[in-house]
Amino acid sequence: VKIDRETPLTIAALMGCAVLTGAGAVFNMGAVEPGGRAAVVGLGGVGLAAVLGAAAAGAETIVAVDTLDAKLELARELGATHAFNATDPDLTAKVKECTCGGVDAALEFAGSARALEGAFAMTRRGGTTISAGLTNPKAVLNISPLTLVGEERTLRGSYLGSGVPSRDIPRFLGLHRRGKLPVEKLMTHRIALDDVNAAFDRLHAGEAIRQVIEFGE
Repeated sequence: VKIDRETPLTIAALMGCAVLTGAGAVFNMGAVEPGGRAAVVGLGGVGLAAVLGAAAAGAETIVAVDTLDAKLELARELGATHAFNATDPDLTAKVKECTCGGVDAALEFAGSARALEGAFAMTRRGGTTISAGLTNPKAVLNISPLTLVGEERTLRGSYLGSGVPSRDIPRFLGLHRRGKLPVEKLMTHRIALDDVNAAFDRLHAGEAIRQVIEFGE
């Protein structure tokens, strides 16, 4: 994908996966509208990019859900208006209470069937649940067909944000240049190639969002 020469390569690198998938699922699926209510379940680099995307799309309410409190705090810094720990037994009730019955769009990036079920449960009547997480192939989703039909719900999958890189990356970079999509906030570490093992350890421990390898000239 051709980009403007003035674009820092560290920013361009973020676009190749996390932003394309997370923000792309927001922009390309058309379920998050200005003034609407959205939830993002799973706050890795992709999910946090979706929080940025929901804010850029003009969502009035953005609910962030994860098991790590540090990521919930970061989601608030990126534009989330509410944040809940996924282990809370009253999670669905709390989300429905703060959104007056559920969100218009719930986006799941955790790669877990249970997380997708939770996202479906917090979606309002007539709303859309979107999954961009890749689960274990043996995982099974348990939802009520009666709810799907009786409440006219929509359940959709989004692979790589349903994106077209040659179309989406330039426009996402345009949003970044205008300050609408501050993806640099996702970059927690800049590392050398020799530091890659420590970087994987940080990722496994949930201590990093996006780490960019900088190669010497």
